[in-house]
Amino acid sequence: MFTGLVECIGTVVFLKRSLKAIEIGIDMHGAFDDLELGQSVCTNGVCLTVKRLEKGVFFADVMPETLRCTNFSFLKRNDTVNLERAMSAAGRFGGHIVSGHVDGTGRLLQRLAQGNAQLFWLSAERSLLRYIVPKGSVALEGVSLTVAAVKADSFCVSLIPHTLKGTTLEKRRVGDILNVEVDIIGKYIEHFLAMRSPGEKKENLTAIFLRQNGF
Repeated sequence: MFTGLVECIGTVVFLKRSLKAIEIGIDMHGAFDDLELGQSVCTNGVCLTVKRLEKGVFFADVMPETLRCTNFSFLKRNDTVNLERAMSAAGRFGGHIVSGHVDGTGRLLQRLAQGNAQLFWLSAERSLLRYIVPKGSVALEGVSLTVAAVKADSFCVSLIPHTLKGTTLEKRRVGDILNVEVDIIGKYIEHFLAMRSPGEKKENLTAIFLRQNGF
């Protein structure tokens, strides 16, 4: 599990493509010196498993499902990527629950200045937008952000200067495709309600109901 708080920016230094998969190598630029084989690194929002370490570079395999759901098929050597290690049980939970399982992508439609912030408007499929709510959480390229507004076919997030400076989002331009992971809590609630038996009594969705059912 991750929090969406990017720890460092890495660089793609190795990229080997096969018909439906990719082997990727990412230079961590001196960060994560305690990283070990088998550990997870959230890379532009995608949970990758470290399979090899060589002089500050970690290598991972990207499977077909990941290529289908993310923008990884567009990655090139020397591209920069957001990196975050899996959350420590003793760490602070500063962002929101990020699984590293990208739900889909959105296209950057607009970048607008608003005081010291930047507003990013992104298009997204309705299958994603149903889980994106105003003032809720969403992860873009692995970055935990708060949703500012939602329309029928798009949504907006507001980025402070610190977030822009510390992530790859500063380099994103109109037309770019970004990885999107929606808030997993909403998906769990929807799935739980959908799995109830047809004859089961329909109850109102309240705080008491959620607590009684383990949420």
